[in-house]
Amino acid sequence: MSRARDLADYVSTGVTSTELDKLDGLTATTDELNLVDGSVSGPLSHRNLIINGAMQVAQRGTSATVNGFGTVDRFKTDHNGVNENTTQAQHTLTSSDTGPYEEGFRYSFHITNGNQTSGADAIDRIIIPYIIEAQDIANSGWNYISTSSYITLSFWCKSSVAQNFYGRLQTSDGTAQNYVFETGSLSANTWTKITKTIPGNSNLQFDNNNDAGLTIEFNLFRGTDTTGSVTLNTWATYNASTRVPDMTSTWYTTNDATWEITGVQLERGQVATPFEHRTYADELQRCERYCQTSFDTGVTPAYNTSKGIYSTVPCYQSGYSIYAFNLSTPMRTTPSVDFYCAGNQDTAAGHWSFHDGSWHHQDINLHSSTTENIICCDIRTGTTDQALLMNGQYIAFAEF
Repeated sequence: MSRARDLADYVSTGVTSTELDKLDGLTATTDELNLVDGSVSGPLSHRNLIINGAMQVAQRGTSATVNGFGTVDRFKTDHNGVNENTTQAQHTLTSSDTGPYEEGFRYSFHITNGNQTSGADAIDRIIIPYIIEAQDIANSGWNYISTSSYITLSFWCKSSVAQNFYGRLQTSDGTAQNYVFETGSLSANTWTKITKTIPGNSNLQFDNNNDAGLTIEFNLFRGTDTTGSVTLNTWATYNASTRVPDMTSTWYTTNDATWEITGVQLERGQVATPFEHRTYADELQRCERYCQTSFDTGVTPAYNTSKGIYSTVPCYQSGYSIYAFNLSTPMRTTPSVDFYCAGNQDTAAGHWSFHDGSWHHQDINLHSSTTENIICCDIRTGTTDQALLMNGQYIAFAEF
């Protein structure tokens, strides 16, 4: 019998939390009792609207200096005006990471600052955005137009520099709304659990579609071009010029300063329940709605990598072959696709290899028949009815 069922059975019989604590093998937390006695308005499972909040899945690699998606799935960096790029990484936690490690977290999304030699300029920023589909909020059960209906955001974070940081939520549909919160002053190199309970508002709108609906943004630094007078912990019309209050630049101007986050959970209700840990396989499938790759998990897409896809494809007319394959999970929308040569055939962009007695390389193009379920591509090579052995790698991308 599951722990949730055990607790539910005991609570239904009127057993108090003190009595329950005395039962062999069961020590009930307040959050667990809230879950089973109805105090929490969300479901027992599928509570967390965040995908990969434990940072388990990193299909694109484990370290990168790119601006955007490069490591941990669904989380990215967004920087502007920097003198040196940040480094993002899927960081392995150890028993020394007091707090999240005891709660079962084994990875974080870890940012290392570059050397910002020119100081903090007005246009500068380093942020971590996470975007949720509008339909996922619309169908979450949150009565988002009611001020007495809530969602709760919780996460663990750690900074190498002691200072306050700001986060914010921004809606996309209708008239965009902005909700700003702060972490409070973090102690250097100390994990801190942050919990924010956010009410609905009559101005919120979430359309029932797969477009961007709600952005959660963690601000490591923003320059004065996008900061100003902002009231915390309240919804207001989004203003691009004043997204968060003015920020101290201490972290930003510290070379190799670090900031990391894990255990991100967004759920319906006023209580931050224990993190909904999911299996790696479950999280991977959810991530594949936004990114799929033929590379081994954690391998950065590149040319001249080993393995790849092999398939025999006939030419249905001279110089024209079409190859199609099913995606393992339907994607959010028709993806963009980058193609790579495998083996040692070629390093040019957008090439795959083919064999017609010897290996060659040729352009491979995404065909208009591609959908969110199937990748269809063509190679301009071969002769009619000739069977070609094709080999290559790909990464399909349907993120925001």
